[in-house]
Order: sequence, then structure tokens, then C-alpha cells
Amino acid sequence: METPRPLRIGITCYPSVGGSGILASALGEELARRGHEAHFISYERPFRLPWGAPGIFFHPVVINDYGLFKYPDYTLPLSVKMAEVSRDHHLDVLHVHYAVPHATAAILARSMLPAGSAPRVVTTLHGTDTTLLGRDAGYGPAITHALERSDAVTTVSEFLKRETQAHLSVRKPIDVIHNFFEPREARRPRAAVRAELGIGDSEVMILHASNLRPLKRIDVLLESAARIRPRDSFKLVVLAGADFSPFTQEVERLGLTGRVVVREQITDIEDYLQAADLGLFTSDVESFCLSILEAMCFSCPSVATQVGGIPEVVESGRSGILVPHGDTDGLARAVEALIADPGLRASMGAAARLRARSLFSAASIVTRYEELYRRVCAGAAA
Repeated sequence: METPRPLRIGITCYPSVGGSGILASALGEELARRGHEAHFISYERPFRLPWGAPGIFFHPVVINDYGLFKYPDYTLPLSVKMAEVSRDHHLDVLHVHYAVPHATAAILARSMLPAGSAPRVVTTLHGTDTTLLGRDAGYGPAITHALERSDAVTTVSEFLKRETQAHLSVRKPIDVIHNFFEPREARRPRAAVRAELGIGDSEVMILHASNLRPLKRIDVLLESAARIRPRDSFKLVVLAGADFSPFTQEVERLGLTGRVVVREQITDIEDYLQAADLGLFTSDVESFCLSILEAMCFSCPSVATQVGGIPEVVESGRSGILVPHGDTDGLARAVEALIADPGLRASMGAAARLRARSLFSAASIVTRYEELYRRVCAGAAA
């Protein structure tokens, strides 16, 4: 049987800290390892994208701040760069993460190219474009149009698929392809990382990693930590993808000074994941929660709110503990139970790691994306 030729994939994502950019970067890496070309098109290089890796290319989008416009425009320069890269590198697929403005730009870019040479468009929804912007009358119709004109649409969870079908008039079939995480080797020993963070031998390291957006509910995270007893049994390590200073006053008010350790803009996340004992996530809503999966890969169970797509990631009572939304005291009690019982923590951690490797590995998830690309390339354009 003839071996399929390698594909040339254009990838556009938000390059800042967040699950969509992390997933897109990891996908590009894995595609390059399999012999494909991954061409990243964005205003900045994604923060976790490696330098100098074979098969990975970055094409910056230049944004001009013309006085004619009250706000700088990104969609049009992005679409022009997408068309340029597609033409010059003969891209097979433009895979865009987030509908706004990426899918809109991809549809426009495709219309600039001759029909026979235009790439297929695959749009992956990660959450906000459905759960927030999709309900906004100023965005919803544009999002629906971009999805309908895409050759394929995917979501990162069954929850997000249901939300998309409920809030956007999308007739096109939607594929659910979950997030994945393929950890690198930690660079520093666990003991060295814990020493750097000031975590004693008798203390449990609770990990929280996020971009600190309002839906992550950092206020609930800190309130839950303040209710954990005994107070000296833990340290909460926050890997912050944004400036944590707006929360420092709350840390002091709750008496958590010395209990909360913050590290901002971390790229060597594996060092901290392998040093953690359990995770704590308090979001109002999550389409998937990649940070929980990252912890699972290092045998670290999590306590989290039972919202959105998190129940698809965590099997509550086996690979972690899910608590009803709004139950701050329940979050604290669940953390206390894991602190007090190292055996339970270890068994849940082992189950978490097994679940991560079985359901959310690159081996299974990236293969599904490859199959999707080949399917849309073989079919008619949307």
C-alpha cells in the first residue's frame, strides 16, 4: 500500500499562555515528528513552541497601527499572511484555533487563492468563542458563518460540542477531539524544585496553573486554600500565565502570606508538575482544563469544580475529586482528605496517570487530527 505523502499544515492560535495555544503548539511539534510540516502564523511566536525544531516554521503577522482606525486591525493582516504562506508553501490545511478572528481570516484567505490551490480549513473551538462570544449578537453570526464555511469543525470536549450546537446555528457535523499532553522530561530533580519553592518535607504542594482569567476564579481558589486545616500542612504554588499582583492583597487578607508561592510565565512546567502532590482548580466553567491533564501525566490527582468538560477528564473518586460548583468548603474538605491520606493520594495519582496515557496521549489524539486532515483534503471544499 502506498504511503501517504506528508502534509503541510498552517496553524494559527493565540500565542499567549492558555490551553488553546499550548495545544496548538504541541500539535505542531507532534506533526513535525511524524514528518509533516507545521507552519505557525500569528502575531507572536507561541510561548511553548521550540526553536530550531525540524519541520516547524513561524511566519509573523505584522500589525500596522494606522490613524484611520480607532483600534489596530488584526483580521485582515492575518488573512493576507495566511494566503501568502498558503501560496508560497503549498499548504494543504489551515488549522485555526478559535473562530474569532482566526476562522474568519482563514475563510477570507482561502477566497484570495485560486480554487485549485486553496487549502482546506479546519476550525477547533476551545470555549470562549462559543460560551461567551457565541452569545454576543455582535459576534455570533460571524462565528456561525465561519464555522459553516470551514471544511471541518472540532471541539475539545463533548460539553463544548453541546454548547456550540445549543448557542450557534451550526448545521455542520462537529468532531470531538480531546486535548492531549505529551510531557517532556523534567530538567531538575523534584527535591531541588521543592527546595526552591520553600516546601518542607512535611508540607504538601498544591498546584494551580492558569492564565488567571476571571472564569478561573482565583478568588475562590484563595478562599478554598484559606479554609484548609491545618494551615501549615501545605503550600499553594500558582503557576501564573499573567500578572498575579492584583491578587496579592487578597492573599494577605486571608492570612495566606507564606502559604502561597507564585511563579509567572513558566515554560519548564514539567519541573513543577513532577514536584506537585495534588492540583486545585476552581473554575466557573472549563471546556476541558488542560492543566488538570498536565498534572495527571505526573501522577498528580486534582480537586476541581464539577463544571463543563472537566468530568470528561477526571473520573471523580478514582483519578481525582470533583466538587459541585460554588461549594468552597467542599473544595477545602476534599483537599484536606488528600493531604491527610498519602495512600489515597498515591492511588488516585496512579489512576490519573493511567487515564491520561490511555485516553489523552499524543499517540491517539494526533492520529485523529491526521485522519481528519486527510479526510477534508480528499473531500470537496466547504
